[in-house]
Amino acid sequence: MALLPAQLSPSALPPHITAAFAKQAEFCRFAGSPLTALVCDAAVLALDSRSATGRAIIAWPGVPFADALMMRFTGGCNALVRSGAAPVLAALYPPAPLPDSSAMVGALRAVLRDPALDAELVGWLAGPPQTNEVARSGVLMAGLLTIAEATHLPLRLFELGTSAGLNLNLDRFGYRLGKVVTGDSASPVQLAPVWTGPAPPMADVKVLTRRGVDINPLDVSDAAVRERLMAYVWPDQNERVSRAAAAIALAQVSPPPIDRADAADWVEDRVVLAAGSTAVVMHSIAWQYFPTATQRRIAAYLAALGAKASADTPLAWLRYEMDDAAAAELPTLRLTLWQGGAPTERLLARAHPHGAFVQWQ
Repeated sequence: MALLPAQLSPSALPPHITAAFAKQAEFCRFAGSPLTALVCDAAVLALDSRSATGRAIIAWPGVPFADALMMRFTGGCNALVRSGAAPVLAALYPPAPLPDSSAMVGALRAVLRDPALDAELVGWLAGPPQTNEVARSGVLMAGLLTIAEATHLPLRLFELGTSAGLNLNLDRFGYRLGKVVTGDSASPVQLAPVWTGPAPPMADVKVLTRRGVDINPLDVSDAAVRERLMAYVWPDQNERVSRAAAAIALAQVSPPPIDRADAADWVEDRVVLAAGSTAVVMHSIAWQYFPTATQRRIAAYLAALGAKASADTPLAWLRYEMDDAAAAELPTLRLTLWQGGAPTERLLARAHPHGAFVQWQ
C-alpha cells in the first residue's frame, strides 16, 4: 500500500479487509492503473462506520479478494464520476493528473458523507463486477485457433459467465497474435497483445453458433447497463475505455444470445455433441465466482460428455483463469480436448489478467 500521511488517522477496517484492499492496489499498479490503486489505498482510510458503505464493507461476510469487494467499490466510485454526481471526486480523475493520497482520501470522505451518494455507492457492493474485458478475446482466440487446427471443424461456442456477451463476438474482432494476423481487419475492435514465445497455429476459425450464460446477464441495449459495464473499466487506461466502448457498440449491432441461469444447470441442458462441429465450452476470469458445487458439476458433466466424443464430434474446454495465479502470478490458458479416447490436456499460455500480454507455451 502507498504510504499515506499520518495525520489522516488509522484505518477503521478489519485487518483482513485492509490487507485485501492493499493487495488489490498492488495488483492495479502491476496492471497499469495507478489511479485505481490510489482509490483502493485511500478507501482504507476513508471508510468507517459512519457511512452505509463503510458499515457494509466492515461487516463483509465473505472473502474480500475472492468476492472482488474492492472492485465493487472502485466501480461504484467510477460510476459516480462518470454520471457527474460526485464533482469533488471527478476533479481527481482523468484527464486530471494523478492526485496525492490526502486529496483522494478527502474526496472519498466527501462522497461517503453525502447520504444520496453513499446510498448509491453501497448499492454497487451487492453484486460482483462484470467487466467483460474485451482484450481477453486475444487470449481466447489463440485457444480457438489451436482447437480449429486440431479438429479441422467449425465451432459451436458456449461461454460461461458471459456477462454482456462481448467476448462471444470474438470472431468479429481483428487480431495480431505474434506473427499471426487473423479475424476481421475492418472491425472496430483490434487486439494485438504483446506476444512472447512461438506464434499460435494459423487455422480457419469458423463459428457456427454462439451462446452464453450468466447468473445476471447484461443487456447492452439498455443505456444503464452500458454505463455499468463502462464503470468497471479502469478510467486511467484510455485504450481499454475506447476498446470497451467499441465492443459494446458492436454487441448492440450483433447481440449474442445469452441465458440467465446457473452455469451448471445450463451446461447440462445446453452443451451437446453434434456431428461435423466442435463444441467449445469457454470462460475467462469467471470460474472463481462459481460455487464449488457448480464447478464440480460442470467438470463432471464435461468429462462424461467427453467420453462420448469422437473425431467427428469433438468437445473442447477452454479456460483462461486464475487457477494457479498464487504461484505463477498470472492467469493460465488451458485446453482439454476430447476427440475419442483419452482427453489431451495442454497449458497453452500464461497471460496478463486483462489480455495485455501473452506468454505462449
